[in-house]
Amino acid sequence: QVQLIESGGGSVQAGASLRLACAASGRASKSYAMGWFRQAPGKERDFVAAISWNGGHISYADSVKGRFTISEDNTKEMVYLQMNSLKPEDTAIYYCAAVRRAINLVVVNRREYDTWGQGTQVTVSS
Repeated sequence: QVQLIESGGGSVQAGASLRLACAASGRASKSYAMGWFRQAPGKERDFVAAISWNGGHISYADSVKGRFTISEDNTKEMVYLQMNSLKPEDTAIYYCAAVRRAINLVVVNRREYDTWGQGTQVTVSS
């Protein structure tokens, strides 16, 4: 079973950048697809970005395309979310998630994920 720990959140001004990291222990040996989601107060947890186990397939929410980049390191046990040109509406708790899938599948549906990290707060002020 993979275990997930997020880090890298913080408080920034609009236009700034942050890089979130998700330590995914156990991912290297099994084909886990990974995703980033976010939840603002009083709202549902929304999809942000996802990457297949082999890194060959990536998907983004329309709201972050061109600003956010999901990536992984060559061990496959670190997954990152680079967030540029941050906006106040990006303020949320950000979660990484994992689910076993074929190596080339990317998963965007929150309900398919069965393992979640504890979340990291991102606050963007105007």
